[in-house]
Amino acid sequence: MRLIRYTTPLLNGYPAGLARSPWTGLEAQMDRLFEAALGDTVAASAERFPVDLYEDATASYVRAELPGVARADLGVELVEGTLHLSAKRTHQIGDRSETIEFRRSITVPETTVQSDKVSAAYENGVLTVTLPKREEAKPRKISVAVA
Repeated sequence: MRLIRYTTPLLNGYPAGLARSPWTGLEAQMDRLFEAALGDTVAASAERFPVDLYEDATASYVRAELPGVARADLGVELVEGTLHLSAKRTHQIGDRSETIEFRRSITVPETTVQSDKVSAAYENGVLTVTLPKREEAKPRKISVAVA
């Protein structure tokens, strides 16, 4: 039997697993840059949840996926042009319970939304808020006369 000694291959004078790349540490530097620029906003984003915003000719929609949240623990309010969404999720861990609260605020232009006809539906963990457009904000087709 013959024993062969294994040596780690070198790349640019360093062992292959430890080779210095110009991109090493870039992610940490980018994180520091955004933390410095956004300040406390990054820390506050832990209690926020992602939403999808989309619209059609008749309404704008806000859609949020909130699995595990009971319908009674949802809050939807439209106050002075700001849509406030809140949710609370409770987990049972052994004999103690842990509650996590989420909040999100979205600015809504009051000139385009009929605030008295806003509706919300929660089905299969998906919250959909419908913001109907005012008649004057709906797109109109204008015919062009040929002279």
